[in-house]
Amino acid sequence: MFEKLAQIEKSYEELTEQISQPEFMSDMSVYAKLMKQHRSLGEVVEKYREVRRMQEELAGAKEMADAADDEEMREMALAEASELEAKLPAAEEDLKVLLLPRDPNDEKNVILEIRAGTGGDEATLFAAEMLRMYARYAERQGWKMEILDVADTGVGGIKEAFAMIEGDRVFSKMRYESGVHRVQRVPQTETAGRIHTSAITVAVLPEAEEVDVQINQNDLRIDTFCSSGPGGQSVNTTYSAVRITHLPSGVVVSMQDEKSQIKNREKAMRVLRARLQELEEQKQHDAQASERKSMVGSGDRSEKIRTYNFKENRVTDHRIGMTVHQLDLVMEGQLDEFIDALRTHFQTEKLKAEAVGV
Repeated sequence: MFEKLAQIEKSYEELTEQISQPEFMSDMSVYAKLMKQHRSLGEVVEKYREVRRMQEELAGAKEMADAADDEEMREMALAEASELEAKLPAAEEDLKVLLLPRDPNDEKNVILEIRAGTGGDEATLFAAEMLRMYARYAERQGWKMEILDVADTGVGGIKEAFAMIEGDRVFSKMRYESGVHRVQRVPQTETAGRIHTSAITVAVLPEAEEVDVQINQNDLRIDTFCSSGPGGQSVNTTYSAVRITHLPSGVVVSMQDEKSQIKNREKAMRVLRARLQELEEQKQHDAQASERKSMVGSGDRSEKIRTYNFKENRVTDHRIGMTVHQLDLVMEGQLDEFIDALRTHFQTEKLKAEAVGV
């Protein structure tokens, strides 16, 4: 492992030298690619150097303890060695996780889909709150979130929404949000004070570039129609709304957020590419059933992944058994505690699978 790490460190140092050269800085596309690679290697190199430093300090402390004539000095050296021995395994484990093969989608932007499920108006209201929650989270991360299309209900709720989130490693952080999110609370319309349970589905799809997904234009049926608002209200009288049907797969995408047919078509194609890529990846995942079984709670949409209980100010993630009593903060986009815990959990599971050769 350390031979591999030494090679990674060498590549990192060469990249550091490269990106400082004026010829690379003049071409922004090449420079951005090099910077992304440099940042990715930098995490591994930083942790490798930390582990190496701890190992050297541990060896030095033990040597000092063995050679010390003074008892107080010997005790100090042994205490330092003991502290380093306690910290070193966790640092080495972190390093192993960083060396795991990365998902090629981790660096990608995502298309976020939110749909109201069971629960009537209450589900649509919760869907709107969840869209706002993810917008706040994106803002906290320094990401850009653009609403592609929203089908609202006219009473403050949404039936479904599509958004594009762009930024640094969006998919790597958002990927575990896919699934069924359940809400438990007393609706404003409930006079008896009974708690109702509603649900929404969230899908996080890595954005697919044209080079990732080849679409034959002959496989598409494109229909245009007039946009309409809540309750059948006319938004405009031109045929600006677009519905694209991918005939081989049956996937249908509609967009009517923009007044321009061209812009709606562009947005619909972005969503279509992401969905087709997801279908292809799902086929590959299904072919690797044994690996999927080793990953507890894969994030399939059929799963109930999280429950939001408003009365108790409680949020529970069922995949990792984690509960926090700060629902108010979570709904303001403070998701880091859950997302960090989920990433650590699934990385650990993957590390275990690698160790047993699954």
